Amino acid sequence: MHILWLDAFHGGSHAAVSQGFQRHSQHHVTLLTLSPAGGWRWRMRGAAITFAREVRRRALPPVDLIVATDMLDLATFLGLTRDLPGTPAVALYMHENQLTYPLPPGRTRDLAFPWINYTSALAADAIFFNSAFHRDSFFAALPNLPGRYHDHQELDLIATLKARSHVLPPGVDLARLVLPLPSRCASAGEPPILLWNSRWEYDKGPETFFAALTELKRRGVDFRLIVIGEHIDPQHPIFVAARKEFANQALAWGYVPDLETYRRLLHQADIVVSTALQEFFGVAVVEAIFCGCVPLLPRRLSYPELIPAHLHPFCLYDDDAQLVDRLSATIAALPSLREIDFRSIMAQYDWLQMAARYDAAFTAVVTGRGYGTIVRAD
Repeated sequence: MHILWLDAFHGGSHAAVSQGFQRHSQHHVTLLTLSPAGGWRWRMRGAAITFAREVRRRALPPVDLIVATDMLDLATFLGLTRDLPGTPAVALYMHENQLTYPLPPGRTRDLAFPWINYTSALAADAIFFNSAFHRDSFFAALPNLPGRYHDHQELDLIATLKARSHVLPPGVDLARLVLPLPSRCASAGEPPILLWNSRWEYDKGPETFFAALTELKRRGVDFRLIVIGEHIDPQHPIFVAARKEFANQALAWGYVPDLETYRRLLHQADIVVSTALQEFFGVAVVEAIFCGCVPLLPRRLSYPELIPAHLHPFCLYDDDAQLVDRLSATIAALPSLREIDFRSIMAQYDWLQMAARYDAAFTAVVTGRGYGTIVRAD
């Protein structure tokens, strides 16, 4: 097949998935992308026009399937390209959504952006979510979007959308992180190394993480610290204050742009901690666990899907109030937790495993296409 992949926010995990699929798919994949530099709001408003012009300019060979990511106004794009030759099937891949994404304190939700997610789903033949949590939370909230209006709410369409929705986790290039592994247990007399490799933003809950570390220090628990991850503002007050407070514990601090350093730091760490308020999948956590880190994650969001149920008592905590106690217990139990083969658990997300799932899923869309919810609705 010829697959046209439209990535309107080509950065971070969005770019990694589109490029990874292009490299590993058995099909011919053409990428049309826009950098995140224009901001996600402008991408959701304007990318459809830009992509429509680009498709015409390139005069692409016939396309069997269009895959669009959630930052594209798919309905507008299809309307602007309706006179192009051929009628490809259409799939929507949801990395995130603007209906359930948590907002910073004091900010109200602009419903224009969730509406674009909704109409894009209506225009697609199939919708793919990166986790069951993402799919379920989106559909739990969706009726309140059209349901707030006076008439013609068309709520029956939501059930049709849900029936055509599937879970397809992102492929992750885990092979690039492989190193010869020494023993992961901390040497005698050396404190364990705690890792934060999430984005430096409010939705990852950094205040909770650093407050837990402060309490660990107060209790006399010794540890070292690696704080990395992508950041928009390296001078964010929370991280500036934390860097000063934990200067004696920090082994690395700040965004790591090169693979070699990032890989080395992941393998150096002992425990990866998340305090996220939002996580629709968790690529950074998967990478850390694959490199040998013992996970300590909240029992919410997508995390229970990443960790096998029999490991939930050891790897998940119930709420922020429990975090410090569980972190102390994890540090104490680190030698035995190191016996768990976390790498094998995470290896299922490597592109060597995921590419065939993607190819099969997209082939099924083409063979069973129905041209959108509105066309097929009774």
